[in-house]
Amino acid sequence: MLWRRKILLKLFELGDIFLVMMAFAVVFWFFYERQNDLPFGEFLDHKVSFRMVLFIVGFGLSWHILFLFFHLYESKRLSTLKTEIIDLIKATALGSMILVTLSELLLFEMFKGWFVPVFWTVSTLSIIGSRLLLRKTLKEIRKSGRNLRNVHIVGTNDRAIQFAGEIQAKPNLGYHLMGFMDDPWEGLRHFRSSGYPLVSDLTRVSDFLNQNVVDEVVLALPLSACYQQAARVIEKCEEQGVLVRVLGSIFSPKLAQVRVEDFEGQSVMTLRTGAIGTLDQALKRAVDFCIIVPIVIMLIPFIGAVALVVKIASPGPVFFVQKRVGLNKRRFSLYKFRTMVVDAEKKLAELEHLNEVNGAAFKLRNDPRITPIGQFLRKSSIDELPQLFNVLKGDMSLVGPRPLPIRDYEAFAYNWHRRRFSVRPGLTCLWQVMGRSRLSFERWMELDMEYIDNWSLALDLKILLKTIPAVVKGSGAT
Repeated sequence: MLWRRKILLKLFELGDIFLVMMAFAVVFWFFYERQNDLPFGEFLDHKVSFRMVLFIVGFGLSWHILFLFFHLYESKRLSTLKTEIIDLIKATALGSMILVTLSELLLFEMFKGWFVPVFWTVSTLSIIGSRLLLRKTLKEIRKSGRNLRNVHIVGTNDRAIQFAGEIQAKPNLGYHLMGFMDDPWEGLRHFRSSGYPLVSDLTRVSDFLNQNVVDEVVLALPLSACYQQAARVIEKCEEQGVLVRVLGSIFSPKLAQVRVEDFEGQSVMTLRTGAIGTLDQALKRAVDFCIIVPIVIMLIPFIGAVALVVKIASPGPVFFVQKRVGLNKRRFSLYKFRTMVVDAEKKLAELEHLNEVNGAAFKLRNDPRITPIGQFLRKSSIDELPQLFNVLKGDMSLVGPRPLPIRDYEAFAYNWHRRRFSVRPGLTCLWQVMGRSRLSFERWMELDMEYIDNWSLALDLKILLKTIPAVVKGSGAT
């Protein structure tokens, strides 16, 4: 059976490459062949060279590696469709950025404009469709009693019984529960009332595995009290190559997501708080760069004109540069057009008693330090345009919690507020599109946590689209 699974898996991998190449061909036909701008045959004829071979090989290989990196060919019995689709979207988004990079390096001018976004959409929908079809097919096969995996649960506590009920309630997962293993303890009477069979104690695990067909063992022992027994079960399963799943986590964190990862050959348990992981940060950074570069190029004349106006309207430097707290509390220099008098920072202490915000931030609607031109720049948010260069440098992102001055950071009353620094600060976030200065400081912090815990590329796009009318209206700006 193992060789059959390997063959099917290889066919599945080749199928993904085929779908990607077909999506590329369809989009190419739509943009060029259909309009006779660049017939596909002609493209191949005069481009079948080392560059063309390098492009095709690099394109196909990079997508395959990305799919492997995102674990898209591992068993998805216990993962949700939503999780798989999110991983697929991440992989195809990075793959499409690689397409842009390859076309730039190899000087292929045809992959410009809407070509890549349309290709990404078509390829993503095609591969998601193939996964939906696969899940539907496997679901029907497993319902008929085929493609099942024999599973035994080690432990007889309430958590183990609950897990057994969950897998039995979902036959599409393809698990056949054979029984439970555990040593005698005071809770066995309650377990026997559940009706599940107790097939072995923990001292005979090795013999049981020798004599029975066991595909997986689920460890549901309380590790704090039964560490030695759990370690022995894992050792016996490892000897015979039986897959082990550990139910729950050792520490049961309230917010952090637990994942076991490989770190230089060592298995490490990673507890990550929030939805933005390391790879997600790289993806977010790549999207920022692709969006921000053309915007900066387009706005350079306007930025220069604003700089000239600021210089003429008020004595002093054009830009206001201030140290802010960024990713994981790193300090960086934030750039803004100067909207206040030159010695505004020194005058802050004189105005502290007038602060209109209950919390670490300082807000004063009629701040006497603001210059006349500064009032307009703030109301229109034009004063924040130089932060585009902070995004280019990597100090900030397009979307993320607003970067705070060191003064505000040091005034935080609660440590949970500081979780906002676990992600890169941004030009805009939920606070910006839901009232800005009209909201309380506490609500501001809650919105930042909501963003961190529910992050997705779709959420970033939604916030960016909502920011545009908020800026135009000057909603909540001071």
